[in-house]
Amino acid sequence: MNTQTNFDLILFGATGDLAMRKLIPCLYQAHAAGLLHPEGRILGVSRSEFDTAAFLKKVESDSKIHIKNHFSDELWKTFVARIQYLTVDATRPETFLALGETVNARKNTDNVIVYLSTAPKFFTPICENLAAIGLNNEKVRIVLEKPLGTDLKSSQEINAAVGAFYQEKQIYRIDHYLGKESLQNLLALRFANIMFEPLWNNKYLKSVQLTIAEQLGVEERGEFYDITGALRDMVQNHLMQMLCMTAMEKPASLDADAVRDEKLKVIKSLKPLSLKDVEQNVVRGQYTPGEKDGIRLNGYLEEHQVPPESRTETYVAIKAEIQNQRWAGVPFYLRTGKRMAGKVAEIVLNFHDLDNHIFENSQSAPNRLVIELQPTESIRLYTQVKTPGAGNRVETTALSVDMGQAIEGRRAEAYERLLLDVINGKLALFNRRDELEAAWEWVMPIMENWSQSLNPPHGYTADSWGPEAARALLARDGNLWHEEQ
Repeated sequence: MNTQTNFDLILFGATGDLAMRKLIPCLYQAHAAGLLHPEGRILGVSRSEFDTAAFLKKVESDSKIHIKNHFSDELWKTFVARIQYLTVDATRPETFLALGETVNARKNTDNVIVYLSTAPKFFTPICENLAAIGLNNEKVRIVLEKPLGTDLKSSQEINAAVGAFYQEKQIYRIDHYLGKESLQNLLALRFANIMFEPLWNNKYLKSVQLTIAEQLGVEERGEFYDITGALRDMVQNHLMQMLCMTAMEKPASLDADAVRDEKLKVIKSLKPLSLKDVEQNVVRGQYTPGEKDGIRLNGYLEEHQVPPESRTETYVAIKAEIQNQRWAGVPFYLRTGKRMAGKVAEIVLNFHDLDNHIFENSQSAPNRLVIELQPTESIRLYTQVKTPGAGNRVETTALSVDMGQAIEGRRAEAYERLLLDVINGKLALFNRRDELEAAWEWVMPIMENWSQSLNPPHGYTADSWGPEAARALLARDGNLWHEEQ
């Protein structure tokens, strides 16, 4: 990793939750690993009336506790020496003047990174005011944090507003799932091993499942979540990226546009959803009261700041089809939900059963390949082996590799990897505008159907794996969710 790139990183929303929990701790980890240029600066920016000393006190109390590994008091001192703070209000142009003076005073900076960890409504005024102080030149890279819109139209408006001041090659639309080592390893698994890629098609695969399940409910985010819902929060971005990385063709290279061109082809190959398709192939759910370890769990409608009549989905399951030669006839099942029975993000490839069984228990389970992204990063291949002893029976066993233990070396957090890629100008793990808008276009019929439907979401008990309708979605194709296999 190049450490010779001298940078200024301007962090808008520096006093916010994401900055304190993720961004600043990940920057510390990169600093501790010697991956940052020794003169690289971090400029915290927000409306809060702090000076640098007061901001560093907040960092000490709110951010330091989220550093998981390799903490050192000495390294912490050298890290915080990189940080300055400026009070900037996105809606007041005069507050940007000091920021411009601070950045423009340095002549040896290779690039300036502007990270917008703010609500999207502030993107336009921030970009306008940055341009007014000269911070839209070719050295500037701008990072956009989700949500990038609430539908196709608003996403296009955000992209157009930012695009008025920055070229596409300067815009880094972040999706932290793409920073996960195990998701990146999917490309190596497929394209660096001759044994997997020949099987990665409809001849050998019966179905593919993509799951992001969360055990927590909406907690104190009820008001925000009720406006957003699971479809906007997880499907249009994280699950869509998992789908693209799983189904894409081999890119000509690992250059940014080569990878992103192939991902876009996947989205463009998805069978468009008619309103009838939404009725048949999409399940909308909402968690109801449940119990875990003797403790009662609230239903969604009981959560703080959630309207009692809300129809917002906390669970989505979708049967998708990719209309190309490789994947024709292979259903892709996408699901995400809150208050599920486990916390997991995984990709499951279910292989066809054998046509001709020669062992006694002829109905043995087909092979499965499970790529787990969280809570651990692992790969498990479920195979059949002979049961010890007399007879000719087989049983299922998993060949498992824990990536954290199997491969030596420090494993960077997703945000750390992505921040370093921004500093070093690597765009491959960031969404391009056409890719993002194609994803929105595909999910729009679901949103339109739900806005018109009189049917409430399917209820599912908190601490379960989702509504019965989601099981039925797979059952009609003769399939089961992974946890039931």
